[in-house]
Amino acid sequence: MKNSVSADDLAVLLAVLREGGFRAAARLLGIAPSKVSTTVSRIEERLGVPVLRRTTRSLHLTDAGEMLVERVGPLLSALDTACLEVATLGREVQGRLKLNVPGAVMPDILPPLLARYLALHPGVEVEIMVESDLVDIVSAGCDAGIRYGSVLEQDMISIPIGPRRQQTALAAAPAYLKARGMPQEPEDLTTHDAIRYRLASGPLLPWELHCAGRSVRVEPINVLILSVSALDTGLRYAREGLGIIHTFRNWLDEDFVAETLLPILPDWWQDMEGPHLYYPSREAPAPLRAFIEVCQAATGKMSTAQLKMP
Repeated sequence: MKNSVSADDLAVLLAVLREGGFRAAARLLGIAPSKVSTTVSRIEERLGVPVLRRTTRSLHLTDAGEMLVERVGPLLSALDTACLEVATLGREVQGRLKLNVPGAVMPDILPPLLARYLALHPGVEVEIMVESDLVDIVSAGCDAGIRYGSVLEQDMISIPIGPRRQQTALAAAPAYLKARGMPQEPEDLTTHDAIRYRLASGPLLPWELHCAGRSVRVEPINVLILSVSALDTGLRYAREGLGIIHTFRNWLDEDFVAETLLPILPDWWQDMEGPHLYYPSREAPAPLRAFIEVCQAATGKMSTAQLKMP
């Protein structure tokens, strides 16, 4: 049929969206960038409409592209999942999977992945070491680690895990803001009480804000300092009105809806690259290979659901 597009071609388009560009998708797929470009052009030729808007610095889905990805993305993810499940029949994965992860992924990113993984591979024992500093996962006896992109070791293989982009946000309880006032500019934060986090290596996590090309690092009044291993517990103290908290925006969504915490300076919230699973060799043991497959399938579903370019 003239308007038919192959599943392989659609998978290339989804890889371009996931990786944020033609070259990155080509590296992931092990093909030439020109072949990626030709594939996307072939999709557009067969459909008779453009699916991507290309500039020298970015890629964006057209309305037609959004409709296409929204409909076929879940179907391809389901196909991958079905193949994964069938492939594991009759060859149960057994052994141990030891991960070294930061506390930031423990509350929301890791639990659904491990639930899916253990449902597929109940014969695997999973052990998690929670550390926020970058460590040598090999000497620590771990199969893989999870860290944010800016601190990945260069000689490691890595894949996205969880959201491709995240955002840090500021919030405080209504009672605190009623008593102390709502900050209007980043500089106002220097007179406010803060709930802060300290890395195991010593430094406090910085409060860095960005807006319209301007970057500001502020130093508030520290009233409570927590270890990063207790990263998600700070919300409880913020709800009690101890001070302003700087944390992941997605952790605050329910509080914003319930108005137990209120957003502060939302125009200054910083975007950041999401976490990656990293490991030292392509010859990964079977439990790790299986976990990589689960992460890749989940990342594909998330990318098509969000329909956002990095």
